[in-house]
Amino acid sequence: MIFLQLFYTFFKIGLFGFGGGYAMLSMIQGEVVTRYEWLSSSEFTDIVAISQMTPGPIGINSATYVGYTAIVNAGYSHGIGIVGSVIATFSVVLPSFILMILISRFFIRYQKHKSVSYIFSGLRPGIVGLLAAAALILINKENFGNDYLSVITSTIIFISVFIASYKYRLNPILLIILCGIAGGLIY
Repeated sequence: MIFLQLFYTFFKIGLFGFGGGYAMLSMIQGEVVTRYEWLSSSEFTDIVAISQMTPGPIGINSATYVGYTAIVNAGYSHGIGIVGSVIATFSVVLPSFILMILISRFFIRYQKHKSVSYIFSGLRPGIVGLLAAAALILINKENFGNDYLSVITSTIIFISVFIASYKYRLNPILLIILCGIAGGLIY
């Protein structure tokens, strides 16, 4: 049963996850943490962090890790967890694959049409909203801590990285390494 739910859930996320992987994060969190309770909020936060650090699209990486973890948390073996990874990954990619084949035939022909332009004008703000929701999901006690000192320390690191990334355009890999070092030294 969980395998069909996993396929359906990630197929739906892949079908309606406009805006890429970061926009999918709020949908994934809503389904796997809130609706089905396959993962805890802490496990999901860890999966998002791992998905960001590993090569590849974050939505696909998240689906892979969530598929594995959900199956293992349901009591299956680690080997069967790999099957969960494959199902989640395949099902999140399948809608995009099908839609791209169908849409590519018509988009080139109708891309200058007003109706298509209006559709994309409506999608853009929605995608920004999904990205903002994904960012807000990550501002939680698992990432910022429970006690006063952890919240202040985490907030300082967050603001520093935001400024370093946005204003000074520092390399994200360097920022990840520096944050890991800071976390190791502080905690």
